[in-house]
Amino acid sequence: MSSMQTSVNSELYNIKVVKQFSIMTVVWGIVGMLVGVIIAAQLVFPDLSMGLQWFHFGRLRPLHTNAVIFAFGGCALFGTSLYVVQRTCQTPLLSNALAAFVFWGWQAVIVAAAITLPMGFTSAKEYAELEWPIDILIAVVWIAYAVLFFGTIMKRKTKHIYVANWFFGAFIVAVAMLHIINSLAVPVGPFKSYSIYSGAIDAMIQWWYGHNAVGFFLTAGFLGMMYYFVPKQAGRPVYSYRLSIVHFWALIAIYIWAGPHHLHYSALPDWVQSLGMIMSLVLLAPSWGGMINGIMTLSGAWHKLRTDPTLRFLVVSLSFYGMSTFEGPMMSIKTVNALSHNTDWTIGHVHSGALGWVAMISIGAIYHLIPVLYKRAKMYSIGLINVHFWMSTIGTVLYIASMWVNGIAQGLMWRAFNTDGTLTYSFAESIEVSYPGYMVRLVGGGIFFLGMLIMAYNVWRTVRGDQLCEKDSAWLDTDYGYVPAQKNVSTAS
Repeated sequence: MSSMQTSVNSELYNIKVVKQFSIMTVVWGIVGMLVGVIIAAQLVFPDLSMGLQWFHFGRLRPLHTNAVIFAFGGCALFGTSLYVVQRTCQTPLLSNALAAFVFWGWQAVIVAAAITLPMGFTSAKEYAELEWPIDILIAVVWIAYAVLFFGTIMKRKTKHIYVANWFFGAFIVAVAMLHIINSLAVPVGPFKSYSIYSGAIDAMIQWWYGHNAVGFFLTAGFLGMMYYFVPKQAGRPVYSYRLSIVHFWALIAIYIWAGPHHLHYSALPDWVQSLGMIMSLVLLAPSWGGMINGIMTLSGAWHKLRTDPTLRFLVVSLSFYGMSTFEGPMMSIKTVNALSHNTDWTIGHVHSGALGWVAMISIGAIYHLIPVLYKRAKMYSIGLINVHFWMSTIGTVLYIASMWVNGIAQGLMWRAFNTDGTLTYSFAESIEVSYPGYMVRLVGGGIFFLGMLIMAYNVWRTVRGDQLCEKDSAWLDTDYGYVPAQKNVSTAS
């Protein structure tokens, strides 16, 4: 397709909804991470809540997880998927009205969560704390999102469906199934319900949902993001397209079985626990296949890492993805889990994925998108992106290293016995030993949060157009990156 044809078609794309989700990704990222810093501070300074029940750790903690996963991560996924599906299918979205409903509906979900969770309305299910009226709204918005996404693919102008859309599609279908099944409940009041499942079955359904929220929301969706934005920013084709297809089918076939590893040494049947452990170990292969495929995409473009901090965000996120997907299967081994379970090691593992993988690849994607969406040659300040990169990296390393040290210390202390069978250490002593780690975690989380404020400033100045490009240095969207536009040729969106 000629440059002129590309630019004409690009005028038809729905860029408005992508802009909205991109900006809200930054906004909700700041909100969610601020709450995270507050609850980290509460573990260092227990009186910080001032006795106010709305600011109690037990209420702010689910607010933090919902804000960073579904508000920050969700907006990043919505925005990038709706951008990528239009570009790779060379067709506008199925419906602009439906796109607007998805955006405002999702913001309504987030605001409802921000109000109800501090008030104490919760189903007490990890990553699924929201009560039944909000659950219904989530289902409605998600189904609308599915219709919008798959409807756009059905009207595509290209015969081929690019692999990023495979991952986005799997994430959309799986999350709909997980949310609806896990949220089935009997309402007994406006904001109170009881799960239709009982006992060990309820726990099994919950962690089938809980781990696959990680597997499909926080992994498959962001892998779709990776398979588009890493090649685009690097200006290189995907290292192995065949490997990307193998990666897709292996990942979705295996991940769905891994949830029981959260319930080792519980009332769950032992064979189910063992199945979860085995499938988690097998999961290492497709996970690392995807990580290697992403990193090797830089073949012939490694020199760009010296001057392109946006590319650094994308590539380092893959390194954290590889580390997290090695650590997770190891922690699923029963003997390792006996040491790590319920300790801060698990918190460190979660945040190596959440901060290192999810947040950093989202940030890289947004830094790539903002200049394209607002027709700028580049972000307002590349230097500030570089500062943000190092703050994010340092903050993440401080966070996860402190939690690893805490977790191993806690696990060893909790399983230490005297010769008469009594515990060697009290629980209070393990908390005392963990205190320096909580201080380091607070510092690391604070640095990461300050980096998000720098990003917000950079995005704001870019959107304002404080650094407009000359006409001849405008950029055109091509198959694998950006090339200078020719004179007298209109530019793409």
